[in-house]
Amino acid sequence: MKDFSVIMSLVDYIPVALFAAAAILLQRSLYYRMSKGAFALFAAGTIYVISAGLLKATYKLLYALNICDFQRLSDMMFPGQAIGFLLAGIGMVAMLTHRQKETLLAVAPPVFTGTIIFITFMVLGLGMMDAGLCVLAKRLKKPLLIVFFAVSFVCSLGMGYLSTRDFSGAAMNWIAEGVNIVGEGMLLLGVVLLRKNGLVEKPEEN
Repeated sequence: MKDFSVIMSLVDYIPVALFAAAAILLQRSLYYRMSKGAFALFAAGTIYVISAGLLKATYKLLYALNICDFQRLSDMMFPGQAIGFLLAGIGMVAMLTHRQKETLLAVAPPVFTGTIIFITFMVLGLGMMDAGLCVLAKRLKKPLLIVFFAVSFVCSLGMGYLSTRDFSGAAMNWIAEGVNIVGEGMLLLGVVLLRKNGLVEKPEEN
């Protein structure tokens, strides 16, 4: 029996909405700065992450309302977010370097849960995406904004750690939701400030 309440489940949608807002702003701002391939990777990756978060929050809400225990929705979040962050990170790096490299994946042993691969994807993707935003902040001469993206990255790493804990109780869920809201809130604030300080949606034509 899991200790999910309706209020807790609704709060779980907040970090998803914050990340979605930041992702949409970034997509609009970076569309003309990215090649088609880089933008496709970035857009697909952020959509993956948003979808995975929505599925997890919906799972909790269905459980809290005593409608059903739709476990598949919960199971899809981790791999969905991991792949999404990886794609978004690759897209960001491709924009900054103007080239893409193939990612080599290790062959999994016969019995393997895959958790370490998803964690690796998530850390790599988040690291590349936040590092790219830090580079943009430096180029726009706003180094203070790096702090926002650094805090967001640390919170996301914290979520990765918390995901290994037991989430059957309410306390751990509230802690995770708090960390997630802070992380996505800092990301959104950093993106908004980037846009206000020169990260325009479309470069002005001469």
